[in-house]
Amino acid sequence: MLALVLALCSSLAWGVADFIAGLKSRSLPVVSVMLVAVSTGFVLAASIVAVRGLGPPGGRYLALTALSAVLGSIGLAAFYRGLAVGAMSVVAPIAATGAAVPVAFGLASGERPAAVQVAGAALAVAGVVLAAREEAPDRTAAGRREDDRPRVAPGAALAMLAAFGLGSFLVVIGAASEGDFGWAILGNRAVSLVLLGVAALILRPRPPAGVRDASPAVAVGVLETVANTLIAVAMTLGLVSLVGVLASLFPVVTVALGRIVLGERIAAGQGVGTAGALIGVVLIAAGGDAA
Repeated sequence: MLALVLALCSSLAWGVADFIAGLKSRSLPVVSVMLVAVSTGFVLAASIVAVRGLGPPGGRYLALTALSAVLGSIGLAAFYRGLAVGAMSVVAPIAATGAAVPVAFGLASGERPAAVQVAGAALAVAGVVLAAREEAPDRTAAGRREDDRPRVAPGAALAMLAAFGLGSFLVVIGAASEGDFGWAILGNRAVSLVLLGVAALILRPRPPAGVRDASPAVAVGVLETVANTLIAVAMTLGLVSLVGVLASLFPVVTVALGRIVLGERIAAGQGVGTAGALIGVVLIAAGGDAA
């Protein structure tokens, strides 16, 4: 029971963090938001490692940790920017289909996914196609022009990049955590911080104007680190299949906040696609114990 509660809490933390980050990225450059968030996460992760008192794992695990940081940084940057320029109720579910990446990795490794995973992957892809299409404004038949054809919804392409980056991150961080989950989180935050520092030197984004301006990004860093820690612990306490389902529900939180707080509205077709993508993610996670 404790594992399920921890997984639900991790979904809640991730969903709220994504909403805050996407919203803040509309007024502050994505690099600045991520830099503050990752810096906060690094401090928290270092504290966790210090309290546990365990030494670092072998070089192989540290290398995997560094790779996870690269993939995660790309995924999060694309995700936050997508949330900033597009509807959260469309971007979040598309990005969540990154859950299909671990399934594809398993197939390439010789695993046999459960039928529910195959169905979930197909449903998720179909959902992405529908959710990513934005209908042009209504016109009469006589006034309809050739360029009025459906176009890709704002943020959809970024969400797809985020899905790949975040899905790949899950594969690599899982392997890195076999050494020690605490060091995996700390190493990930450390390398991400270096990457973002370099990006900041090149792009020179506007920094937060003060503590008040930076506080949302600090909250994102706290929530993300808490979520990562909770799900790492939950995976050691309960069934991966059940924990995975509950941990995959974070887009529901982001979508709900987008509708409640921002009053976002989407077309009927996009709504069907969004629902299909979310259901697909749950089905993919539900077959997590298949080998």
